[in-house]
Amino acid sequence: MNFQDLHELVRQELLRRIDQGTLTGSQLARQAGFQQAHVSNFLNRKRALSLEGLDRVLASQSLTVEQVLPLELDSVALNAVAAKTAGDTVEVVPVVSASTAMDSARIPSSAVIETLQVSATRLRDNRARATGRHATWQRFLAVRTDAQQAAAMEPLLLPGSLAVLDRHYNSLAPYRAHQPTLYAVRAGTTLQMRFVEFDEGQLILRPAASSFPIQLVPLASHQSPADYIVGRVCMVFSEL
Repeated sequence: MNFQDLHELVRQELLRRIDQGTLTGSQLARQAGFQQAHVSNFLNRKRALSLEGLDRVLASQSLTVEQVLPLELDSVALNAVAAKTAGDTVEVVPVVSASTAMDSARIPSSAVIETLQVSATRLRDNRARATGRHATWQRFLAVRTDAQQAAAMEPLLLPGSLAVLDRHYNSLAPYRAHQPTLYAVRAGTTLQMRFVEFDEGQLILRPAASSFPIQLVPLASHQSPADYIVGRVCMVFSEL
């Protein structure tokens, strides 16, 4: 994650608070010690804040960097360093194409685009809930998100981020109570990362961004949602 990415996450959180009515632009300007026009330009993506200015905004809202990061969002470098510092082992996760993630039970070396070092403990802590053939598939792999995927799931996904998929979780049972689960789903020949529901014989793929349409994937009578769910997005890494 770079400084620009952090800017955008802070901006999204401030806009969310404004939309909820718990904050106004004038209140933010007063609390952070800025001119209102300066804050307005920041919120409307017309100018950026300095590092000191970003610190002032975070402090004025009692926010930390960890609080504005999406759930389980981390940087590749920080994850590896944290694992080694804690004495944890590091597991190598293959980064593959979307088609390989959807169709290959085992990942041949020829299909590996790059590799990702992930804390072995973090991988082991993921709960499995596999049905059908996926129970015997290679469990963890990663795919790199393109601009369209990121735009649909902003701010959970950033362009170029690496989404680690747990292919032993293809159940629609929520992974965490009262929190939507982000899945990688087969939609025709494409792999989509979306929140998923099932109703009247079809999967409902919901984006996080309201500007993107809901997508419907009809199932044949002999098919189940597990036939289309490639896995759960269990971690997302954005490179520094």
